[in-house]
Amino acid sequence: MRIATFNVQNLRLRRQADGKDRLDGARDNDVPSDSQRGAPEFDRADRRLTAAILHELDADIVALQEVHDLDTLDHFHDAYLARTGLAPYPFRACKPGNDGMGRNLALLGRQAPDALDSHATLRPADLGLPPARGQRPDRPLFCRDCLAARFGPLTLYICHFKAPYPDPRAAWAFRRMEARGVRRLIEARHEDPERALWLILGDLNEPDSRAPLSHQAIAPLLDGFAHDLLKRRPRGERWSYHEATRNLYSRPDVLLASPALAQLCPEARPRLVREGMSRSARRYPGPRLHGVGRHRPHASDHAAVMIDLPDLPV
Repeated sequence: MRIATFNVQNLRLRRQADGKDRLDGARDNDVPSDSQRGAPEFDRADRRLTAAILHELDADIVALQEVHDLDTLDHFHDAYLARTGLAPYPFRACKPGNDGMGRNLALLGRQAPDALDSHATLRPADLGLPPARGQRPDRPLFCRDCLAARFGPLTLYICHFKAPYPDPRAAWAFRRMEARGVRRLIEARHEDPERALWLILGDLNEPDSRAPLSHQAIAPLLDGFAHDLLKRRPRGERWSYHEATRNLYSRPDVLLASPALAQLCPEARPRLVREGMSRSARRYPGPRLHGVGRHRPHASDHAAVMIDLPDLPV
C-alpha cells in the first residue's frame, strides 16, 4: 500500500460569470508577485504541476491539505488528474473544518475507507483537556480538523495544525493542544496504542524540527509515543517546505507511525517528491517538472511525502 501526504497550497474552485470554472493557483499572496496583475495567468499551470506530482506519486491513498471543498476536489480530479493518465480515485472526500479561509483536509482513495470520521467539532473538554492558554473553553480543539480514516487494520490520522503566525507564541500553544488532542484520540480509539497500527500524517506546521524536543509544540507525539519515519532519511534530506520570502527550509510534513507499524516495516523509507517546487528552493539540486519557474508556476510550496507499506496483518 502506497500512502502519501501533500499540502497543495490553497486549492479552490472559482465559479466564473462566463460559466467557466477556474482553480486558484498555488499561492498565498504572501509574495508580491502572487497578487500582481499577471498572477492568475499562472494558476492553471500551477494546477497542472500539482496533478503531475500526484501522477508521479501514484499512491493508493493520498491525504491532502488546503482543499476548499468537495466540488473543488472533484473538479481537480476530473479536469486535471484524469488527464495525466493516472488511475482514477473513486473515493474522494473533503469535510468542512474550522479554517475560516476554507483550507480543509481531503482524502483520495483507490478504495473507500472502512470508516472516515471528522473531529472538527471537538472541544478540549471532550477529551479531558484544558483549553489552550488565553482561549475560550468552547473554541474547537483543532484549528482545521483531524480526519481518522480506517483502512482494514490501519488507521490514518490526517492533520493540519495551526501555522506559526501571526503570533508564534499563541500558535505554539494551539499546536501543543492539537498534538495532545491527536494523542488522546488515538489512546481513546485503540485499547493498546503501542500495538495498534496507525499513522499520523499531514502538515503539523512545526517550524524547526531541529529544536530540542521540549521546545517543539508537537512533543506529545514524539516523546516515544510515535516513530518519526522521516528520520529514516539522512539529515539534510528531510526538509519538505520552502518559504520564499525568507528563504527558509523546514519539514512541517510528517509520517508518524505507531511503534507496531514502525516495527512491521523496518525497511520502509519515505520519499520526498520536490520536482514541482519552485526553482528558488535551491537546496533541491535535482530535476524539476517542465514549466516550473523561479517562483511560479509551481505545484506547491510543499514537497509531497510518500511511503510504501507492506501488506498488514488483519
